[in-house]
Amino acid sequence: MNSGSRYLPFVAAMALVVVASNILVQFPMQGQVGPLALADVLTWGAFTYPFSFLVTDLANRRYGPKLARRIVFVGFTVAVVCSIVIPPVLFRYGLIPFDTAADRLARIAVASGAAFLTAQLLDITVFNWLRRQSWWRAPIFGTLVGSVFDTAIFFGIAFSAAFAFLGPEDAFALEAAPLFGVLPFEAARWISWALGDLTVKLLIAVFALIPYRLIAARWTQPALA
Repeated sequence: MNSGSRYLPFVAAMALVVVASNILVQFPMQGQVGPLALADVLTWGAFTYPFSFLVTDLANRRYGPKLARRIVFVGFTVAVVCSIVIPPVLFRYGLIPFDTAADRLARIAVASGAAFLTAQLLDITVFNWLRRQSWWRAPIFGTLVGSVFDTAIFFGIAFSAAFAFLGPEDAFALEAAPLFGVLPFEAARWISWALGDLTVKLLIAVFALIPYRLIAARWTQPALA
């Protein structure tokens, strides 16, 4: 099997996850859990994006870190392009009610690309440190570390006032509001968004161990880099 055909399924899976996530992140999750309005803290993209770590971990497990990094760079390119292209397309077809200025899209693209690249490369590094230990340690700890950095970098760059030099701010995101919309102390809205997003990522990191185990167990000669 040549190099291209080896990693084509991983490339396709990564592209699918990133494109789906960039579409679904435009749609808040409707529903109520007690006093918590889910739309205040979650979008549907939070449920698909964490599977990018599963794709990276499976590629790393099967073929080693070199190929896994190639998959990550493909995902990075797709993430940046989608961040710029998808919101205007959805607005043009009436699927979302708001348009985003080009300079605001550029800031979000920087945030998306920086977060994706940093988090995925950290995942690969941690995975390699732990790959010879119990089967679950490498994927779970790699994904957990990557998820924390991904959330901090994306939301920090995209919404924090500290990164205003990269583009216009989102006034709504910077407004003070009760944390998660229900707690008795206030923070900028983007803090609640980030914490809600991270919570889902961590839960899916645990759930993703199931498909990871089922798929990786079929490989009789996984990479031992």
